[in-house]
Amino acid sequence: MDKILEVRTDAEGRFVERKNRFLGTVDIDGKKEEVHVRDPGRLEEILYEGNRVLVKKAENKDRKTDWDLIAGKVKDNWIFVNSGYHRKITERILEDKKISPYPEVEKINPEVQLGDSRIDFLLEKGDERIWLEVKGCTLAEDGVALFPDAPTNRGRRHMEELRKTMENGDRTALLFLVFRPDAECFAPKESTDPEFAEVFRKAVDEGLEVHPLKFRFNNDFLRYVSEIPICDFL
Repeated sequence: MDKILEVRTDAEGRFVERKNRFLGTVDIDGKKEEVHVRDPGRLEEILYEGNRVLVKKAENKDRKTDWDLIAGKVKDNWIFVNSGYHRKITERILEDKKISPYPEVEKINPEVQLGDSRIDFLLEKGDERIWLEVKGCTLAEDGVALFPDAPTNRGRRHMEELRKTMENGDRTALLFLVFRPDAECFAPKESTDPEFAEVFRKAVDEGLEVHPLKFRFNNDFLRYVSEIPICDFL
């Protein structure tokens, strides 16, 4: 496994409650601490009362919360749950030609406007352009990595923008950062967001390139495992 990113954690605690989308409470050594939850998903299989979590001291001393949530335990695996690292993880992948899905690209441009949306990356090689959107995936059931775990209007909008771009002759791609080492293939979670699943299938049929990349988090390091396929039943 390739070591992608070091994320040192400072404490292990027990999750108490999620107060809102961005704020949770964790019991650390018998003291209840507020922690920043930087993941838009529901994370119901990870953030439940009593579950083990890993947290990191916030670097900004002026913040309202002193801790960042980094990972939660699912069976024997620590599942990485902080989307604030997604851009850096993706850059490390794209810069490593041994594991990048696009080793031929010459220029990597982050956060580029496309229509009414901002797309995570524009990759360039000569006159060829590849618009790349990145999504994090923390949910898996029976060996299937699933996205999304909550309805995502933003995700559907990005998919529509990518479909329009393909009509203009550019390549488009969707990269899933799959933080479930127990996943063997990827599928959209139709029961959670049927509209996203429908748009996803249409875009794939029209030429959208999809790369689900699997990672494992342990010993304060995030490691790349492999690319996994889209499930056959799609």
